[in-house]
Amino acid sequence: MLTLAIESSCDDTAAAVVDTGLRRVLSNSISSQNEVHTPFGGIVPELASRRHIEAVQPVVSRALHEAGVTLDDIELIAATQGPGLVGSLLVGFTFAKALALVRGLPCVGVDHLAGHLLSCLLEEEMPEFPYTALIVSGGTTALFRVDSPTSFTRLGRTRDDAAGEAFDKVAKMLGLGYPGGPIIAELADKGNAKAFQFPRAWLDKTSLDFSFSGLKTAVRNAVEAAAQEGMVPIHDICASFQEAVVEVLVHKTIAAARANRHEQVVLGGGVAANACLRSRMQAECERAGIRFFLPSPIFCTDNAAMIALAGYHAYLAGNLAGPDSDAYSRSPLH
Repeated sequence: MLTLAIESSCDDTAAAVVDTGLRRVLSNSISSQNEVHTPFGGIVPELASRRHIEAVQPVVSRALHEAGVTLDDIELIAATQGPGLVGSLLVGFTFAKALALVRGLPCVGVDHLAGHLLSCLLEEEMPEFPYTALIVSGGTTALFRVDSPTSFTRLGRTRDDAAGEAFDKVAKMLGLGYPGGPIIAELADKGNAKAFQFPRAWLDKTSLDFSFSGLKTAVRNAVEAAAQEGMVPIHDICASFQEAVVEVLVHKTIAAARANRHEQVVLGGGVAANACLRSRMQAECERAGIRFFLPSPIFCTDNAAMIALAGYHAYLAGNLAGPDSDAYSRSPLH
Protein backbone atom coordinates (compact mmCIF):
# COMPACT_ATOMS: atom_id res chain seq x y z
CA MET A 1 0.00 0.00 0.00
CA LEU A 2 1.48 3.34 -1.05
CA THR A 3 1.19 5.75 1.88
CA LEU A 4 1.81 9.49 1.79
CA ALA A 5 2.70 10.77 5.26
CA ILE A 6 3.16 14.25 6.71
CA GLU A 7 5.01 15.17 9.90
CA SER A 8 4.83 18.67 11.43
CA SER A 9 4.86 18.17 15.18
CA CYS A 10 7.60 20.66 15.95
CA ASP A 11 9.97 22.63 13.73
CA ASP A 12 10.59 20.31 10.77
CA THR A 13 8.15 19.93 7.90
CA ALA A 14 8.45 16.43 6.50
CA ALA A 15 6.70 14.26 3.92
CA ALA A 16 7.38 10.72 2.77
CA VAL A 17 6.03 8.12 0.40
CA VAL A 18 6.38 4.58 1.70
CA ASP A 19 5.31 1.23 0.31
CA THR A 20 4.15 0.31 3.78
CA GLY A 21 3.25 -3.28 3.03
CA LEU A 22 6.85 -3.94 1.94
CA ARG A 23 8.38 -1.43 4.41
CA ARG A 24 10.13 0.27 1.49
CA VAL A 25 10.81 4.00 1.75
CA LEU A 26 10.45 5.61 -1.68
CA SER A 27 11.08 9.17 -0.48
CA ASN A 28 11.66 10.95 2.80
CA SER A 29 11.79 14.72 2.41
CA ILE A 30 12.51 17.09 5.32
CA SER A 31 12.53 20.89 5.45
CA SER A 32 14.43 22.16 8.49
CA GLN A 33 13.70 25.39 10.35
CA ASN A 34 17.01 25.63 12.20
CA GLU A 35 17.92 28.94 10.57
CA VAL A 36 14.60 30.40 11.78
CA HIS A 37 14.99 29.47 15.45
CA THR A 38 18.77 29.55 15.98
CA PRO A 39 18.84 33.32 16.70
CA PHE A 40 16.39 32.76 19.58
CA GLY A 41 18.23 29.80 21.12
CA GLY A 42 15.14 27.61 20.84
CA ILE A 43 11.89 27.03 18.99
CA VAL A 44 9.45 29.94 18.69
CA PRO A 45 6.03 28.25 18.22
CA GLU A 46 4.41 31.03 16.20
CA LEU A 47 7.33 31.19 13.78
CA ALA A 48 7.31 27.40 13.48
CA SER A 49 3.65 27.22 12.48
CA ARG A 50 4.07 30.02 9.94
CA ARG A 51 6.99 28.23 8.29
CA HIS A 52 4.99 24.98 8.19
CA ILE A 53 2.26 26.79 6.24
CA GLU A 54 4.84 27.91 3.70
CA ALA A 55 6.62 24.56 3.45
CA VAL A 56 3.97 21.83 3.61
CA GLN A 57 2.79 21.90 -0.01
CA PRO A 58 6.30 22.13 -1.55
CA VAL A 59 7.59 19.35 0.72
CA VAL A 60 4.69 17.05 -0.19
CA SER A 61 5.23 17.77 -3.89
CA ARG A 62 8.93 17.03 -3.52
CA ALA A 63 8.26 13.74 -1.74
CA LEU A 64 5.91 12.62 -4.52
CA HIS A 65 8.43 13.65 -7.18
CA GLU A 66 11.34 11.88 -5.49
CA ALA A 67 9.24 8.72 -5.15
CA GLY A 68 8.33 8.87 -8.84
CA VAL A 69 4.61 8.75 -8.14
CA THR A 70 1.58 11.06 -8.28
CA LEU A 71 -1.40 11.49 -6.00
CA ASP A 72 -3.27 9.07 -8.25
CA ASP A 73 -0.96 6.31 -6.97
CA ILE A 74 -1.45 7.07 -3.27
CA GLU A 75 -3.78 4.72 -1.37
CA LEU A 76 -3.51 6.08 2.19
CA ILE A 77 -2.67 9.43 3.78
CA ALA A 78 -1.21 9.64 7.28
CA ALA A 79 -0.19 12.62 9.38
CA THR A 80 1.06 13.30 12.87
CA GLN A 81 -1.93 14.16 15.08
CA GLY A 82 0.05 14.73 18.26
CA PRO A 83 1.83 15.33 20.54
CA GLY A 84 3.70 18.53 19.78
CA LEU A 85 3.14 22.22 19.18
CA VAL A 86 -0.56 22.57 18.40
CA GLY A 87 -0.05 25.30 15.81
CA SER A 88 2.49 23.19 13.97
CA LEU A 89 0.43 20.02 14.21
CA LEU A 90 -2.68 21.70 12.85
CA VAL A 91 -0.89 22.69 9.64
CA GLY A 92 0.18 19.18 8.67
CA PHE A 93 -2.83 17.34 10.03
CA THR A 94 -5.35 19.71 8.44
CA PHE A 95 -3.49 19.56 5.12
CA ALA A 96 -3.62 15.75 5.23
CA LYS A 97 -7.32 15.62 6.10
CA ALA A 98 -8.20 18.09 3.35
CA LEU A 99 -6.13 16.23 0.77
CA ALA A 100 -7.69 12.90 1.75
CA LEU A 101 -11.19 14.39 1.56
CA VAL A 102 -10.60 15.85 -1.90
CA ARG A 103 -9.01 12.67 -3.25
CA GLY A 104 -11.46 10.30 -1.57
CA LEU A 105 -8.68 8.52 0.33
CA PRO A 106 -8.60 7.09 3.86
CA CYS A 107 -6.72 9.25 6.37
CA VAL A 108 -5.19 8.30 9.71
CA GLY A 109 -3.88 10.45 12.55
CA VAL A 110 -0.65 9.11 14.01
CA ASP A 111 0.79 9.52 17.48
CA HIS A 112 4.31 10.88 17.04
CA LEU A 113 5.62 8.57 19.77
CA ALA A 114 4.19 5.53 17.96
CA GLY A 115 6.23 6.58 14.94
CA HIS A 116 9.44 6.58 16.98
CA LEU A 117 8.54 3.28 18.63
CA LEU A 118 8.17 1.62 15.22
CA SER A 119 10.91 3.44 13.31
CA CYS A 120 13.29 0.50 13.73
CA LEU A 121 10.90 -1.56 11.57
CA LEU A 122 12.01 0.51 8.57
CA GLU A 123 15.40 -1.20 8.73
CA GLU A 124 16.28 -4.47 7.02
CA GLU A 125 17.13 -6.07 10.36
CA MET A 126 14.24 -5.48 12.72
CA PRO A 127 13.10 -6.78 16.12
CA GLU A 128 10.26 -9.14 16.83
CA PHE A 129 7.52 -8.28 19.31
CA PRO A 130 7.60 -7.76 22.24
CA TYR A 131 10.54 -5.45 22.91
CA THR A 132 11.62 -2.66 25.24
CA ALA A 133 12.00 0.75 23.60
CA LEU A 134 13.63 3.94 24.82
CA ILE A 135 12.40 7.09 23.09
CA VAL A 136 14.67 10.03 23.81
CA SER A 137 14.24 13.39 22.12
CA GLY A 138 13.83 17.10 22.74
CA GLY A 139 10.29 16.65 24.01
CA THR A 140 10.21 13.08 25.30
CA THR A 141 12.30 10.71 27.35
CA ALA A 142 10.32 7.55 28.08
CA LEU A 143 10.55 3.77 28.23
CA PHE A 144 7.89 1.56 26.64
CA ARG A 145 6.92 -2.05 26.34
CA VAL A 146 5.98 -2.64 22.70
CA ASP A 147 3.77 -5.71 22.25
CA SER A 148 2.56 -5.08 18.69
CA PRO A 149 2.52 -2.29 16.08
CA THR A 150 -0.46 -0.77 17.90
CA SER A 151 0.04 -1.84 21.52
CA PHE A 152 2.38 0.24 23.69
CA THR A 153 2.72 0.40 27.48
CA ARG A 154 4.70 3.17 29.14
CA LEU A 155 7.14 1.89 31.75
CA GLY A 156 8.79 5.14 32.78
CA ARG A 157 9.18 8.77 31.73
CA THR A 158 11.01 11.94 32.67
CA ARG A 159 9.62 13.82 35.63
CA ASP A 160 10.93 17.15 34.37
CA ASP A 161 13.18 17.94 31.40
CA ALA A 162 13.52 15.55 28.47
CA ALA A 163 17.11 14.54 27.70
CA GLY A 164 17.14 16.47 24.43
CA GLU A 165 15.77 19.53 26.19
CA ALA A 166 18.58 19.27 28.73
CA PHE A 167 21.14 19.15 25.91
CA ASP A 168 19.64 22.30 24.39
CA LYS A 169 19.57 24.16 27.72
CA VAL A 170 23.15 23.24 28.58
CA ALA A 171 24.26 24.34 25.11
CA LYS A 172 22.53 27.67 25.71
CA MET A 173 24.32 28.06 29.06
CA LEU A 174 27.62 27.57 27.27
CA GLY A 175 26.71 29.90 24.41
CA LEU A 176 26.96 27.10 21.86
CA GLY A 177 23.78 27.83 19.90
CA TYR A 178 20.80 25.77 18.84
CA PRO A 179 20.17 22.87 18.42
CA GLY A 180 22.42 21.83 21.27
CA GLY A 181 22.65 18.06 20.93
CA PRO A 182 25.00 17.81 17.93
CA ILE A 183 27.22 20.64 19.19
CA ILE A 184 27.65 19.14 22.66
CA ALA A 185 28.33 15.68 21.20
CA GLU A 186 31.03 17.09 18.94
CA LEU A 187 32.76 19.00 21.74
CA ALA A 188 32.41 16.07 24.15
CA ASP A 189 34.61 13.95 21.88
CA LYS A 190 37.53 16.25 22.78
CA GLY A 191 36.80 16.41 26.51
CA ASN A 192 37.35 14.37 29.66
CA ALA A 193 34.10 12.71 30.76
CA LYS A 194 35.46 12.30 34.30
CA ALA A 195 36.50 15.92 34.76
CA PHE A 196 33.24 16.81 36.54
CA GLN A 197 31.28 14.47 38.80
CA PHE A 198 27.82 15.56 37.76
CA PRO A 199 24.91 13.87 39.60
CA ARG A 200 22.89 10.94 38.30
CA ALA A 201 19.22 11.00 39.30
CA TRP A 202 18.48 7.31 39.93
CA LEU A 203 15.30 8.17 41.91
CA ASP A 204 13.72 5.19 43.69
CA LYS A 205 15.61 1.91 43.54
CA THR A 206 13.16 0.26 41.13
CA SER A 207 12.00 3.42 39.35
CA LEU A 208 12.21 3.57 35.57
CA ASP A 209 11.49 7.30 35.55
CA PHE A 210 14.08 9.92 34.65
CA SER A 211 15.01 13.37 35.95
CA PHE A 212 17.50 15.79 34.40
CA SER A 213 16.68 19.09 36.13
CA GLY A 214 19.20 18.47 38.93
CA LEU A 215 21.91 17.65 36.40
CA LYS A 216 21.12 20.84 34.51
CA THR A 217 21.46 22.86 37.73
CA ALA A 218 24.77 21.17 38.55
CA VAL A 219 26.13 22.10 35.12
CA ARG A 220 25.02 25.71 35.60
CA ASN A 221 26.81 25.85 38.96
CA ALA A 222 29.97 24.40 37.41
CA VAL A 223 29.88 26.90 34.56
CA GLU A 224 29.42 29.85 36.93
CA ALA A 225 32.23 28.63 39.23
CA ALA A 226 34.59 28.14 36.29
CA ALA A 227 33.71 31.58 34.90
CA GLN A 228 34.68 33.19 38.20
CA GLU A 229 38.08 31.55 37.89
CA GLY A 230 38.47 33.01 34.42
CA MET A 231 38.17 29.93 32.22
CA VAL A 232 35.29 27.58 31.37
CA PRO A 233 36.54 24.13 30.23
CA ILE A 234 33.75 23.69 27.68
CA HIS A 235 34.97 20.38 26.26
CA ASP A 236 35.21 18.74 29.69
CA ILE A 237 31.82 20.09 30.77
CA CYS A 238 30.19 18.77 27.59
CA ALA A 239 31.84 15.36 27.98
CA SER A 240 30.94 15.05 31.67
CA PHE A 241 27.36 16.19 31.07
CA GLN A 242 26.87 13.79 28.16
CA GLU A 243 28.32 10.95 30.22
CA ALA A 244 25.85 11.61 33.05
CA VAL A 245 22.87 11.57 30.67
CA VAL A 246 23.97 8.47 28.76
CA GLU A 247 24.77 6.45 31.88
CA VAL A 248 21.27 6.89 33.29
CA LEU A 249 19.52 6.27 29.97
CA VAL A 250 21.41 3.04 29.33
CA HIS A 251 21.15 1.71 32.89
CA LYS A 252 17.39 2.18 33.13
CA THR A 253 16.77 0.74 29.66
CA ILE A 254 18.64 -2.46 30.49
CA ALA A 255 16.78 -2.62 33.82
CA ALA A 256 13.43 -2.28 32.03
CA ALA A 257 14.29 -5.03 29.55
CA ARG A 258 15.30 -7.38 32.34
CA ALA A 259 12.19 -6.60 34.39
CA ASN A 260 10.01 -7.45 31.38
CA ARG A 261 12.16 -10.44 30.38
CA HIS A 262 12.66 -8.94 26.96
CA GLU A 263 15.55 -10.10 24.83
CA GLN A 264 15.42 -7.08 22.51
CA VAL A 265 15.94 -3.36 23.04
CA VAL A 266 15.08 -0.57 20.60
CA LEU A 267 16.33 3.02 20.65
CA GLY A 268 14.47 5.87 18.95
CA GLY A 269 14.03 9.65 18.90
CA GLY A 270 16.31 12.51 17.96
CA VAL A 271 18.86 11.93 20.75
CA ALA A 272 19.20 8.34 19.49
CA ALA A 273 21.44 9.83 16.80
CA ASN A 274 24.00 10.60 19.54
CA ALA A 275 27.03 8.39 18.83
CA CYS A 276 27.96 8.00 22.50
CA LEU A 277 24.47 6.81 23.44
CA ARG A 278 24.32 4.41 20.48
CA SER A 279 27.69 2.82 21.18
CA ARG A 280 27.16 2.58 24.95
CA MET A 281 23.71 1.03 24.54
CA GLN A 282 25.14 -1.46 22.05
CA ALA A 283 27.93 -2.46 24.42
CA GLU A 284 25.69 -2.82 27.48
CA CYS A 285 23.09 -4.82 25.55
CA GLU A 286 25.81 -7.22 24.36
CA ARG A 287 27.05 -7.56 27.92
CA ALA A 288 23.50 -8.36 29.09
CA GLY A 289 22.82 -10.82 26.27
CA ILE A 290 20.17 -8.56 24.73
CA ARG A 291 19.82 -7.84 21.01
CA PHE A 292 19.98 -4.16 20.19
CA PHE A 293 18.13 -2.47 17.34
CA LEU A 294 18.21 1.15 16.29
CA PRO A 295 17.06 3.09 13.26
CA SER A 296 19.38 4.90 10.88
CA PRO A 297 20.07 8.50 11.96
CA ILE A 298 17.62 9.85 9.34
CA PHE A 299 14.83 7.86 11.02
CA CYS A 300 15.80 9.02 14.54
CA THR A 301 14.96 12.67 14.04
CA ASP A 302 11.43 13.82 13.19
CA ASN A 303 10.58 12.30 9.82
CA ALA A 304 7.49 11.26 7.88
CA ALA A 305 8.62 7.75 6.92
CA MET A 306 8.02 6.50 10.47
CA ILE A 307 4.63 8.25 10.45
CA ALA A 308 3.72 6.38 7.27
CA LEU A 309 4.56 3.01 8.84
CA ALA A 310 2.71 3.73 12.08
CA GLY A 311 -0.21 5.11 10.07
CA TYR A 312 -0.41 1.95 7.99
CA HIS A 313 -0.77 -0.19 11.10
CA ALA A 314 -3.33 2.23 12.56
CA TYR A 315 -5.27 1.91 9.30
CA LEU A 316 -5.19 -1.90 9.51
CA ALA A 317 -6.56 -1.60 13.05
CA GLY A 318 -9.44 0.54 11.77
CA ASN A 319 -8.32 3.80 13.38
CA LEU A 320 -9.33 6.36 10.76
CA ALA A 321 -9.38 10.15 11.11
CA GLY A 322 -12.49 12.06 10.14
CA PRO A 323 -12.85 15.68 9.01
CA ASP A 324 -13.59 16.73 12.61
CA SER A 325 -10.63 14.88 14.16
CA ASP A 326 -8.45 17.34 16.07
CA ALA A 327 -4.75 17.57 16.89
CA TYR A 328 -3.58 17.11 20.49
CA SER A 329 -0.59 18.55 22.34
CA ARG A 330 -0.06 15.70 24.84
CA SER A 331 0.11 12.04 23.92
CA PRO A 332 -2.07 9.48 25.67
CA LEU A 333 1.05 7.27 25.51
CA HIS A 334 3.15 9.75 27.53
